[in-house]
Amino acid sequence: MTASPTDNQKSPTVNQLKTLVTGGSGFVGRAVVLELLAQGRSVRVLARNPQHPALAGLPVEVALGDLRDRASLESALTGCSRLFHLAADYRLWVPDPEEMYAVNVEGTRNLLAAALDQGVSRVVYTSTVGALGNPGDGTPGSEATPVSLADMVGHYKRSKFMAEQVALEFAARGLPLVVVNPSTPVGPWDWRPTPTGQMIVDFLKGRMPAYLETGLNLIHVNDVARGHLLAEARGQAGEKYILGHENLSLSQIFQLLSKISGRPAPRVRLPYWPVLALAYVDEFWTGQIRGKTPRMPLTAIRMAKKYMYFDNQKAVKYLGLTLTPVCQALEDAVAWFRQQNYI
Repeated sequence: MTASPTDNQKSPTVNQLKTLVTGGSGFVGRAVVLELLAQGRSVRVLARNPQHPALAGLPVEVALGDLRDRASLESALTGCSRLFHLAADYRLWVPDPEEMYAVNVEGTRNLLAAALDQGVSRVVYTSTVGALGNPGDGTPGSEATPVSLADMVGHYKRSKFMAEQVALEFAARGLPLVVVNPSTPVGPWDWRPTPTGQMIVDFLKGRMPAYLETGLNLIHVNDVARGHLLAEARGQAGEKYILGHENLSLSQIFQLLSKISGRPAPRVRLPYWPVLALAYVDEFWTGQIRGKTPRMPLTAIRMAKKYMYFDNQKAVKYLGLTLTPVCQALEDAVAWFRQQNYI
């Protein structure tokens, strides 16, 4: 008969387990770090820049490393029982696509192989709704909507789809891994900013006289962060969970931003095909000839043809995901951009 453990021998609680977060200086990653710290967790952040402003003042340990460097990942994981993998190369245009695949796909493979070798007890892998199937006609997609690599538009979506497949392969090999698929997060600390954050900044600066209609699923970045921890606690290994909230057309989003900011919403709706033709010209001239980021990345225009609406019921039902009104998320984003003098 096995004796009961003494107090000194009891298994550590979740809060006592050291947690590694990759991408902790990013928009969603920082929100996850804050959520972990609020729960009293011991957090280590993998970063290439130990002095990153997003980490300033946070009581975290910083491990220098790169997803392309397996040795640095093994070192960063040492002593960690939990892993949140959020780091990714998120750009809609890249001069060298191979760099994106090296980080998003092979970097994920490197990290998860190290996690499997070191016996990490729980992994949450951050994918994207862009890697899921979507009818594109306004019907919300779900975790079960059929999809293939051929459906992916652009290198970012292709690389994230491939990386998600790598994550699921490791789950099938026994790594206790859960996948979360955030939609379009908005809120404070979008410091880079993301393409959606840049759209908000451009709106506030009055730089959007016209628009190309599309549809997005928006969610407060803090809800995405909480969803990560709920997936860690309640998610089933090998399963995917959409972290999203409200499905809105771009014109509806602009109406909300107009009410929040007092600025008029753009009234001119552009036709798709002429804009697509302009995007081809912009990407060729600005990207290939001048070597600069195009103002209208071709991938962004091609993505706009589909209404990226999604169904979050699986996360609500099985994870207990609670949600903040999207209007509040937009208000928080606008307030932060103004406070940080982006406007």
